[in-house]
Amino acid sequence: MVHVIATLELEPGTRGAFLAEFAKVVPLVRAEAGCVEYTPVVDAESGMAAQHKIGPDRVMVIERWESLATLQAHDVAPHMQAYRPRVKAYIRGREIRVLAPA
Repeated sequence: MVHVIATLELEPGTRGAFLAEFAKVVPLVRAEAGCVEYTPVVDAESGMAAQHKIGPDRVMVIERWESLATLQAHDVAPHMQAYRPRVKAYIRGREIRVLAPA
């Protein structure tokens, strides 16, 4: 199992537009061989003092893949190649963490 946590820093005020484009690719990604989870997340309003919020201009994507090979295939999938130019103007920066169970 491979886990991915992608943190996307967005241009201010573009999160709604970004998430609309992201929603179009989610069903395609979830249909890929080896995809276990592919979910965009934003801050929950928990009221917990210990919560470290990511803020209104960030989205995290939580992913789980059956193997590194299926993650690598996802990276070059045609729908991902088409999606990236559509959201390029919204994304200021990104951090991708690929993790294995401890």
